[in-house]
Amino acid sequence: DYHSYANIDEVVITHLNLRLKLNFDNNIIHGFNTIIYNKKKESVKQLILDTKDLTIINVSHMKNHTVVPLTWHYGRKDKILGQEMIIDLPEKDGPIYIEYLTSPDATGLQWVAPEQTLGKRYPFLYSQSEAIQARSWIPLQDTPQVRQTYRASVTSNRNITVTMSAFNPPRRPKHIKKYIFKMPQPIPSYLIAIAAGKLKYKAISPRSGVWAEKEILDKAAYEFEDTEKMIQAGEELYGKYEWETYDLLILPPSFPFGGMENPRLSFITPTSIAGDKSLTSLIAHELAHSWSGNLVTNASWRDLWLNEGFTTYFESRITEKVNGKAIKDMEAVLAYQDLVNELPTLPKKYQSLALGLKGKDPDDAFSNVPYTKGRMMLDWLELKFGRKKFDEFINSYFKHFAFQSITTEQFLDYLEKNLLDKYPNTVSLKQVKQWIYKPGIPKTAIIPHTDIFATIDKQLKQWLDNTISLADIPTKSWATQQWLYFINHLPKNLDKKRMYELDKSFDLSHSSNTEIAHVWYLQSIKHDYRPAFSEMEKYLIHIGRRKLIRPLYEELVKTPENKAWAKKVYQKARKYYQNLARVTMDKIFSK
Repeated sequence: DYHSYANIDEVVITHLNLRLKLNFDNNIIHGFNTIIYNKKKESVKQLILDTKDLTIINVSHMKNHTVVPLTWHYGRKDKILGQEMIIDLPEKDGPIYIEYLTSPDATGLQWVAPEQTLGKRYPFLYSQSEAIQARSWIPLQDTPQVRQTYRASVTSNRNITVTMSAFNPPRRPKHIKKYIFKMPQPIPSYLIAIAAGKLKYKAISPRSGVWAEKEILDKAAYEFEDTEKMIQAGEELYGKYEWETYDLLILPPSFPFGGMENPRLSFITPTSIAGDKSLTSLIAHELAHSWSGNLVTNASWRDLWLNEGFTTYFESRITEKVNGKAIKDMEAVLAYQDLVNELPTLPKKYQSLALGLKGKDPDDAFSNVPYTKGRMMLDWLELKFGRKKFDEFINSYFKHFAFQSITTEQFLDYLEKNLLDKYPNTVSLKQVKQWIYKPGIPKTAIIPHTDIFATIDKQLKQWLDNTISLADIPTKSWATQQWLYFINHLPKNLDKKRMYELDKSFDLSHSSNTEIAHVWYLQSIKHDYRPAFSEMEKYLIHIGRRKLIRPLYEELVKTPENKAWAKKVYQKARKYYQNLARVTMDKIFSK
C-alpha cells in the first residue's frame, strides 16, 4: 500500500488498547496506545507506524515487570502521508506502549464549537478516519490491509457522552466519567471512529437505535424507523449481519459526507433528514457497507470500487425491497446522469475502476466512478447471469472473503473461477477487465430508465410551451427524486421570469430538503437568479457536506462576480467545515 509507511510484510498489528483523554479546552486528545502485534518474520527488528502531526511523549514496553523505554525515531515525511515512526522492537516480544498528543488541527478530528451544534451549549467532537486520517489521532499501521480488534477507555473534561465504532451500551449510568468500548471483530484502521457530544439515545428496534442531540432525536428516530427492515432485507439477500448491533449517530451539519460506515455506528449527516423518509437510501448505503467494505474490504484505496461499487449495488437491492422498484429506478437514473456529467471533468486515469493513485492523495479516488460505474458493472453481470445465479455468487463471495482485505485482482480471480467458468459462454474475463481497467462507460452497460421521468419530461415541455401551468403538474405527490430530475432538467436558456415563477410557486429557495435546495441553487447560479443567493449563503455556511457544497462553489467561480461573492461566503464558512471539505474548497479557489 503506497499510502502507508508500515512494514506490513514483516509485522502486523492485531489489537489496539486505547486510553484517550478528550480535552475540549485545547482541542486535543491525550492518548495511550498499547499495541499487540505479530511478526511475519522472526528476524524483523523494527515496527514502522504511520503518524501525522502527533507529539510522541514516550515509547516503552514491559521488561521484568518494569516499564522500559524503547528506542524510536522519525523517518520519511510527506504532506499527504504524514511522518514515518520507526520503533526498535524489544528483544522479547510483547506489547508496545505509546503515549502521545494529537494536534488541535488533526486532519482526522473535527472539534465543533457549541454554537455550531443544535443545542448551542456543549461542544462536539467527531473523527473522520477515511481514507488515511486515523494516523492523525492514533499512531498505527494506517492501511486497510491490516485488520485489528480494539478496546478503548475514554474520558473527557466535559460532561458529555462518548461513542465509538464499537459496542455502545444504550443504557449507561448518569454522569459516567469513563466510557469503555470493545470491538471484537477485526477492522481496518479507517473504520476506527470516535464522537462525543451532548447525545441522547432512542431505540428503533431491538438491535438498532439513534444517537443524536435531543433537539433532533425524535425527528431522526422517525426518519430512520425502517432501519430494521433494511437490516432484514440485507440479511435475506446476502447473509447474516455480523456486527450484532447497528446504530446511527446524527452529526453536526459540518460532517463532510452523507454517511460514514463505521461498524456498529454509522455516522450520518443531518442533511438526510427530510421529514418524509425520502432520503433514507443513504441509510441503505451505509448499512450495506456492513457486508461490502466492513466485512470484505478494499486492500488499498486504488481498489475503492470493491467497497463502493458493491455497496451502491447492494443499496439499490435493499431500496427495492423496502421502498419499491420505482424509487430504485429513479435513483439509478439520477446517479447515471451525475456520472455522465462528471466523466468529462475527470482525467482518464480516474475513469477506471482500478485507479492509478501512486503519489496522489487517496481522497482523489472518491468520485461517482467507483460508486456508480462499479454498481453498473454489477447490474450488467446480474442481467447476463440472472439474479438468482448472481446472488449465489455474491453470497459466496462475502463468505469466502469475510473479515479480509482484498485487491481487484483477487476479486477477478474469484469471479473467473466461481461465476464466469461456472456458466461459460456468458461473459468473458476480457469484458469484465474492460469495465475495470478502461476509462469511461463500456458499450455493454445497461443505461437506467424509468417511465416516471419520461412523464416529467412531457410535463416540463408542456409548461415551457405554455400549454399547462405549474399548478397542473401533480407535484404534491412527487418524491424527492422527481423534484431532483425536474429541476436538473430545466433548460439552459430559461429566463429569470420563469425562474421566479418556479420559486414563487414552490418556494424552492427556502426548501428544507437539502437535496432539492442544492439542485435549485445550482440552477440559480447558472441562470443568474439572484433572489436565491441570500438563502444559498446560509446554506453554504450551515452545511459542510461536500456533495452538496462543492458543485455550488465550482459553478460560482466560473464568473468574476460570483467568484468574489463566493469568496466572501467561504471566508465565513471555512472555519466550520471539516478538514476534507476545507481542502476540497481551497483547491477550487486556488485554481
